Amino acid sequence: MNSDSLYRFLFQQRNVRGEMVQLADSLEQMLLHHDYPLPIKQLLAELVAATSLLTATLKLDGDIAVQIQGDGPVRFAAVNGTDQQQFRGVVRMQAEIRGDSFRDLIGEGYLLVTITPKLGERYQGIIPLSGDSLTSTLEAYFAQSEQLPTRLYLYTDIQQHKCRSAGFMLQVLPVEQDKAKADFADLVMLSDTLTQDEVFNLPAEQLLYRLFHQEQVELFAPQPVSFVCGCSREKCRAAIVSLGRDLISEHIAQGELTISCEYCNKSYLFNVDDLNALLQQL
Repeated sequence: MNSDSLYRFLFQQRNVRGEMVQLADSLEQMLLHHDYPLPIKQLLAELVAATSLLTATLKLDGDIAVQIQGDGPVRFAAVNGTDQQQFRGVVRMQAEIRGDSFRDLIGEGYLLVTITPKLGERYQGIIPLSGDSLTSTLEAYFAQSEQLPTRLYLYTDIQQHKCRSAGFMLQVLPVEQDKAKADFADLVMLSDTLTQDEVFNLPAEQLLYRLFHQEQVELFAPQPVSFVCGCSREKCRAAIVSLGRDLISEHIAQGELTISCEYCNKSYLFNVDDLNALLQQL
């Protein structure tokens, strides 16, 4: 497996395009400092793969946030991604887990996709959760937002010493829809034969040949995918300054202030001297 890469491909004689992502090291880095239960790790691993695929469809410079909000044990799950295929994710729980299906974890809720381009206006799409999987909800999102038939496959392999996830997607091109839908149906039938072992262990070229050896498929150069938290001591300083003089003074009286990053669990300690120096900036 060529881990931590996103692949785009195009069918030369069909009105369909596709994407595939394979994740290993980057996913392990994200999960390393979190003690999530297994079903939560699987949910977050699926969400990371889905966000990577969704980001690749945007063709813009900017960021995307894919969030799930529900009334089940998982109150909030989110992955933030960039056009550079850098991601980070977090899950917030509000009750004990009593099952491991998508609905057992989330209950009733919504999927929110927020797209923030570097140039232009911010866009947010919101749809109710659909079916009993993340894939069915995302397919409903594509049908509503882009009005293009989309088929999505998500896979996870979460073990104690190895974490992997992968995603595979087909989507109709915005052309004559009758012909495109017929092409799409043919290719989905072939894609339905894809196995978890293949998506985790075959290089992209071999996997596509196994599925579509009678098609003319153009495979583009892979794009690396990485976990990037983005936290820093400088960002923490700016956050402390934004608290204002009174709250900073309260922490000075307490002797210190510790800020922990919810994405990587790294902690930043600010002692009295540090806080006094920040107070002078106000």
